[in-house]
Amino acid sequence: RTTERSRIFSYGKIVILIGILLSVFQQFVGINVALYYAPRIFESMGAAKDASMLQTIIMGFVNVVFTVVAILTVDKWGRKPLLITGSIGMAIGMFAISWLSYNEIIGISTLVFIIIYTASFMMSWGPICWVLISEIFPNKIRGQAVAVAVGAQWAANYLISSTYPAMMEYSGALTYGFYGLMAVLSALFVWKMVPETKGKSLEEMESLWKK
Repeated sequence: RTTERSRIFSYGKIVILIGILLSVFQQFVGINVALYYAPRIFESMGAAKDASMLQTIIMGFVNVVFTVVAILTVDKWGRKPLLITGSIGMAIGMFAISWLSYNEIIGISTLVFIIIYTASFMMSWGPICWVLISEIFPNKIRGQAVAVAVGAQWAANYLISSTYPAMMEYSGALTYGFYGLMAVLSALFVWKMVPETKGKSLEEMESLWKK
């Protein structure tokens, strides 16, 4: 019994760490900054107040459409391919916005790349992070592990959202570049460390972690 407990504790630490990192990356790519501060982002890039609100509504529409895309494809393509694809799309969107901000280029291109970024998140990390958190943890530590992962997610959300205004005061280009870098790191993290859970039962996942 002691040996079994130590084995559970050993692989449990690894699984919980992966769950925490999934949660942290979901927030560190900057999605809630884009959602919380959308009107301010558009206004800071030269859009009139009414136009910025319209662009925020467009983003909301994109959110709904690409969340449906995730629902329709997650069991066909698998969790990892969608997450990696979404990370790449987010990186492209954020690095482009960073470049536009650095060169003070204002126009429809800004909206286009924010839509690319938001759509990439909503078809991947938005819903699928929650799917993985519900699937990767072994039954014996499931309740505690999910609680830790969700707690980490809210802490990361607070950190990223609260630091955005100060980061923007320093440099918009570096701020958006940081979110793009996080998107790249999230893709590498999923590729190297996150197992595919498509078609696997909780018992099969537990056997996988034991190995």
